[in-house]
Amino acid sequence: MRRIATIAGLGTALPPSAVQDELWEGYFAQHYAGGKRGLAQRIFANSGVRTRQAAVSPLLEDVSDWSTERRMRRYQIEAVPLGKEAVGRALTDAGIAADELGLLAVCSCTGYATPGLDILLARDMGMSPNIQRLFVGHMGCYAALPGLGSAADFVIARDRPALLLCAELTSLHIQPPGTRADIQQIVSHALFSDAAAAVVLVPGAGRPGYAVAEVAAVTDTTTADHMTWDVTDLGFRMGLSPRVPQVLALHVRKLVDDLLERHGRTIGDVDGWAVHPGGPKILDVVQEHLGLGADDLAPSRDVLSAYGNCSSPTVLLVLDALRQRPMPPRSVVMLAFGPGLTLYVALLELRP
Repeated sequence: MRRIATIAGLGTALPPSAVQDELWEGYFAQHYAGGKRGLAQRIFANSGVRTRQAAVSPLLEDVSDWSTERRMRRYQIEAVPLGKEAVGRALTDAGIAADELGLLAVCSCTGYATPGLDILLARDMGMSPNIQRLFVGHMGCYAALPGLGSAADFVIARDRPALLLCAELTSLHIQPPGTRADIQQIVSHALFSDAAAAVVLVPGAGRPGYAVAEVAAVTDTTTADHMTWDVTDLGFRMGLSPRVPQVLALHVRKLVDDLLERHGRTIGDVDGWAVHPGGPKILDVVQEHLGLGADDLAPSRDVLSAYGNCSSPTVLLVLDALRQRPMPPRSVVMLAFGPGLTLYVALLELRP
C-alpha cells in the first residue's frame, strides 16, 4: 500500500489590516508625488487589492529609509509572535501536540536572523529538542509548495508528523521613491502584504484531510531576470518584469496536464483550484490557458482582494478558503510562481 502524508491542520495569522485606498491617500500618494503619481494611482486602483495587512504599517511608520540591519531586527520582533499564532492554530486544528512533531520547516524570504524563526518557535512552543528543522529562504512566492513537498516526504519516510510555516513581512521592504526600476517598485508596493500560514502533515490515510498526491515543478532559466529579489542596503528590492504572464502562459498548461495525467486525471476532474494570486494578470493567464471558469479562480481573486499578495503564505490562504467551504473540493490543484522563473504545482486529494 502506498504511504501518504495528509494535511490534518491549517492555521493562519494576519497583522492589522488596512484599506488599499487609505494606504494610497495616507502614504503612497505622497511617496510618489510628482510625475509618477498619476501612474502609481492607476496601478494601485487596478491591483485587484481591496484590503491588506502590514505588521509595520506605512500609515504609522515610514521604513523606506531604514537600513537593512534595522529592518532585519524588526522582522524578528514581528515575525515570531505571528508565526506562533499560525503554528498554534494549525496544531489545534490537527489535534497534534507540539512535542509530537518530527520536523519543523519554515519558509520566508523577507527576513533573516540566527537563531531564526525555526529555533525560536521550537523553543517557545515546547517542541522536542530532537525535532529536525529546515529553513527555506529566498524562494519567494512559490516557497510553500517545495516546503509542502519536503514536509510530506519527511512524513512518509519517517512516519512522524511535520509542520510547515510560511511567514512573510513584505511591509518591511518599502523602497525609497527614487530607486531603480521604479515602475516595478510601484507594482510591488501596490500588491504585497504580510501574513503567516502553517500546515500540519501526518502519516497514513486514516486521518481526514487533504493527502499530498504529488508536488512538481518547472523552471525556465532563460527568463531568470524577469523576477528578482535583491538584498540592498535599504532592504530587499523587487524586480518584476511585465513579461512574467507571457512566460507562465508558455508553461502552465503542460505542467498541470502532465501532473494530472500521472494520476489518471484531467483538468475537468479537478473541482478545486488554489492558484497563487500574484496579480490580476497572473490569474487571467492561468484561467485562459487552463480553460477554467470564473468560479474556479474566485477563491484566488477573493484572497487577493481581501489579503493582497502575501508571498509564500498566499496559496495556503486560498487552500484554507477552499477547505472551509460547506462542501470542500475532492481534488485540489495548487499553483504558485516565483523567481527562476519557476512554476510549482501540487495535487491534493481529500480523505474523508
